[in-house]
Amino acid sequence: MALSIPHWLLERVALGELPPDALADARARLAREPDGAGRLARLEEDSRRILERHPPAAVAAEVERRLAARARIEAARESGRSGQGGWHGLSLGMPVAASLALLFLSTQREVPDTGEFETDSPPVVWGSYEGVKGDPMLRIHRQGATEPELLTNHATARRGDVLQLSYISAGRPYGVVVSMDGRGAVTLHHPATLTGSTALNPGDAVTLDHAYELDDAPGFERFVFVTSSAPLDVAMVLESAHVLARQPFEARTRPLPLPDTLAQTSFTLEKVP
Repeated sequence: MALSIPHWLLERVALGELPPDALADARARLAREPDGAGRLARLEEDSRRILERHPPAAVAAEVERRLAARARIEAARESGRSGQGGWHGLSLGMPVAASLALLFLSTQREVPDTGEFETDSPPVVWGSYEGVKGDPMLRIHRQGATEPELLTNHATARRGDVLQLSYISAGRPYGVVVSMDGRGAVTLHHPATLTGSTALNPGDAVTLDHAYELDDAPGFERFVFVTSSAPLDVAMVLESAHVLARQPFEARTRPLPLPDTLAQTSFTLEKVP
């Protein structure tokens, strides 16, 4: 039975971002898949609809606005700590904005060495939610031969690992879960689709309906859980993830460029060969 090509490669086929030989090989592999042509058609249709809803000029203006606000906040924090200026947001041109509107852009680049991490360090949390004890959090189990293994933040992972995600809402009624990898690809985990409900179930850990298999993207796989007291715009969260994912170091360490009224929990896995 033919193996499905990974989603990041399907994205590049749809965007025409492969050399001719690689593109021909990818299309041949798709043709051998039982639903290869259907996967590509659905991705292209989703991209078309997203471009209709999010014209590049409007996306560029909105992302610029959010990045500028985030840059001012970061600069003020850095200035308060060290007396020097902080991180400055990047400037987006129309070609980048058009790719952001597609929401499926991935950039193929290696991730620089950023040092060692403690494998038992707790997930990083930005923002807070007054009146509720504890923070929203993600739990990630790796499927094994006998029973699932509960992973810790900065645990090592490999290509082919099958992960099961679950969340604890800690009283937040709405949330979105996305991940970024070392190639700059962004994946939506909750809700399952752009138009799905962002409502969260209360109480103990809630398991997502589908598992997630890691591909060969290098460096890391970082999961971000964005929570809110009001329904979330899934496209907005994905757009902010794509902005951050284009900068490898920031994609490892910084929160998504979103309003501070939204809480964010980060959980990173370190990819090894």
